[in-house]
Amino acid sequence: MAKLKIIVSPTSFFCTRIEWALKLKGLEYELTFEDWSKGKSELLLRSNPAHKKVPVLLDDGVVIAESKVILEYIDEKWKGGDLYPLLPQDPYERAQARFWAQFADDKCFIGTWGACRAEDAQEKEKAVEAALESFTFLEKQIKGKKFFAGDKIGYLDLVAGWISHWLGVLEEAGGLKILDAERFPSLHEWAQNFAEIPPIKECLPPRDMLVNYWTALLSRLRSSAPSKL
Repeated sequence: MAKLKIIVSPTSFFCTRIEWALKLKGLEYELTFEDWSKGKSELLLRSNPAHKKVPVLLDDGVVIAESKVILEYIDEKWKGGDLYPLLPQDPYERAQARFWAQFADDKCFIGTWGACRAEDAQEKEKAVEAALESFTFLEKQIKGKKFFAGDKIGYLDLVAGWISHWLGVLEEAGGLKILDAERFPSLHEWAQNFAEIPPIKECLPPRDMLVNYWTALLSRLRSSAPSKL
């Protein structure tokens, strides 16, 4: 079998979640890193002309883009036997995993990122409160369980996995606090446990590199934002 290739950025958790899935499945893969200082590579533009974003999975001539779509492709193609399942078999449980995965991206991450970007104190406060409300829903989903999928890591754990490493980075870069252990005890415990699992931990980028990247990105975005009159 030809080795799988992933076009990635070392700072993107959307990419890391694909690595996690491949490691859990026991599949070999090769990483091709984008160097944003040189612009987007010809390989990326050719492989994902619609969005021009990472990650992109290259599987022996087949090209799959968008991280959650890639996760489902991996789970559908390599399943059965001793292969690690990502999505549950029950249709309702699968639908729920997909719903909350989309929620984690659209509400929790986007909400946190919006709070990081807010400069006005009142605007930031409102953005943080909105993000906290979204995380409250995830807290309810994980309460009483070791992982979102139950006793083993599943699809939703991989999608929400950025919380275990990148959220602290965003909190530091953006000057805010989201994942408070008293407010979100179950989510906080899950995040700590998730990050210590060997296949997960070995894919985590260095924290200092992430802090430098996201802090610099925020600085660039703020300096390029139009002045408010």
